[in-house]
Amino acid sequence: MAKYDNLREQILDQARHLLVEKGYINVTMRKVAHLVGCTPTSIYLYFENKDALIHSLIEEGMDILHQKIKECLAAESDSAAQFKRMCHSFLEFGFTNPEYYVVMFQLPTDEMVPYPAEKYRRARSNLQQFADVLHQARGEKQPTIDPLVDATMVWSLLHGATSLYLAQRIDARIPKELFLTRTVDYAASMLNPIHQSS
Repeated sequence: MAKYDNLREQILDQARHLLVEKGYINVTMRKVAHLVGCTPTSIYLYFENKDALIHSLIEEGMDILHQKIKECLAAESDSAAQFKRMCHSFLEFGFTNPEYYVVMFQLPTDEMVPYPAEKYRRARSNLQQFADVLHQARGEKQPTIDPLVDATMVWSLLHGATSLYLAQRIDARIPKELFLTRTVDYAASMLNPIHQSS
């Protein structure tokens, strides 16, 4: 059984399990309280409502991913090597943390209160870091193409690969490590200039 430093941590953990297993509509503060073994009133001491709880789950995952990106930057001095390591880390994060990944990137949000703007700006900084490193790696080779656009294309590739892997839609004949490596190779092709058509 997992050990928790505090009640808030336990609430987040149990809510994440329930959200991924049952979906947004079936998550209630009362159900989370039952799983945690506390009263619903105790949860409201930490979270104003269900959406505030889910927003905290998204933020928690984004913070973990942000820390992993920082570790990639610290591990390499060359920006191209940093970029490839970041792509690899993104995939590994999704492959090994499916619940976090689903909550962060795959949760239907139609019925949920919009993610707060200030939290969204923090989450967007992860994508911006990809764009910044991509720009640094290219140097002056491709000044006319917005690196944020290409970083978004890279995230689309990484997200697609992660989603297929988590859904077990990858052909069983393809080893996980080969799939991961080749995905990073394709993502890294964005390091090379692509000439815009006139």
